[in-house]
Amino acid sequence: MSRAALRRVQAWLVMAPLFVFIYLPVLTLMLFSFHAGQVPVPPFEGPSLEWYGRVLDNPRVGAATGHSVLVGVLSSALATLLATLAAWGLARHRVPGHRLVEGLLMLPLAVSYLVIGVGLLVAFSALDVSKSLWAVGIGHVVLNLPLAFVVVYGQFDRDQVRLEHAARDLGASELQVFLRVTVPLLRTAILAAFVLSLTFSWDEFIVSFLLSGFDPTLPVVIWGMLRSGLNPQTNALGTLVFGVSLLAALLFEGVLLRRSRKEIDAMRR
Repeated sequence: MSRAALRRVQAWLVMAPLFVFIYLPVLTLMLFSFHAGQVPVPPFEGPSLEWYGRVLDNPRVGAATGHSVLVGVLSSALATLLATLAAWGLARHRVPGHRLVEGLLMLPLAVSYLVIGVGLLVAFSALDVSKSLWAVGIGHVVLNLPLAFVVVYGQFDRDQVRLEHAARDLGASELQVFLRVTVPLLRTAILAAFVLSLTFSWDEFIVSFLLSGFDPTLPVVIWGMLRSGLNPQTNALGTLVFGVSLLAALLFEGVLLRRSRKEIDAMRR
């Protein structure tokens, strides 16, 4: 066996336990979502699609799914927009105390979601804002804006500055430079920020639980179902939630791969 082949085998021997540790709980969840029995414990009985049928016919789950999609799309779009504007302002303009502003924008990444959720709950109570999907959406913007800011801010570089200066020299206004030069150059980072925000919003529980009223999101409904104990219906619902997150990640990877191929083809021409 060659030295390179030996290194590959050693790498797989190290990585295999990590993959098992990460994916075994997910695979177990998926397996017992097809369990035919009432209690999801070994031995496995099935396969059966009964629990998926029950989940899809559950009106409460359907309503919660709609709430999660609505909150996720709107809050992610707003968080990405604000993060892009903040990143552009700090990267291209002289802002007094810009280091402090950067730190404040990224600070929520180091704060527990529970602390942020309780703080939002206290603030909304003081402002006499009732629990609702709007409150959940604002909470998700607070959570996702720092993440989106980090993703977009890290993509500003000096090569873009030259193109922006060239556009200004040709008579473009500041708004035209931003919309026609800066945004197209950052579209991959902006898309990545939106997809990451949407994924985090889709799975987020703590802030949604604290701020939702009579219109809960999907993670809150799943938590309510778990209070009565484990059952294959909960496993089926959890598998569907994981599948949606995985699908979003794969679609984004497909977009990046397609763009990379186009850029390579353009360079060859």
